[in-house]
Amino acid sequence: MAQSREMLKVGDKIPSFELPDQNGKLISVDSLIGSKNLVIYFYPKDYTSGCTAEACSFRDHYEVFKEYDAEVIGISTDGASRHNAFAKSYQLGFILLSDKGKKVERLFGVPRALFGLTTGRVTFVVDKEGIIRHVFQSQTQATRHVDEALQIVKSLK
Repeated sequence: MAQSREMLKVGDKIPSFELPDQNGKLISVDSLIGSKNLVIYFYPKDYTSGCTAEACSFRDHYEVFKEYDAEVIGISTDGASRHNAFAKSYQLGFILLSDKGKKVERLFGVPRALFGLTTGRVTFVVDKEGIIRHVFQSQTQATRHVDEALQIVKSLK
């Protein structure tokens, strides 16, 4: 089994990556760097209770994130069609990316959870230069990710 990479930390530059969104469109993170702060959150699975609560909390605060020049990006290993259904079910207006091969999860060094069976819940707040300004990791406090991210995004304005 391949050794996982150490998780990216505050001060690190995020790696370039490209993944399909919930509509099947390829999104390159490089196209967002320079114009937006980014809130990139990794989560285990669409439709699970914690992930739904987290996504809906991001949805409920999405306009505030946008006011502070921040784009919210959720990433899981679910496919684009599942992301699309999830986004429609809960009126999620932000980007959901499909990382089926766990490539980006590994690039960020996101740890596995539940005895290695699922993606860990980690949020990275990234400034407009692509530098990580905050990392929050908690499997159980799903909605706290939004509060943490919002506090940092407001400080970047």
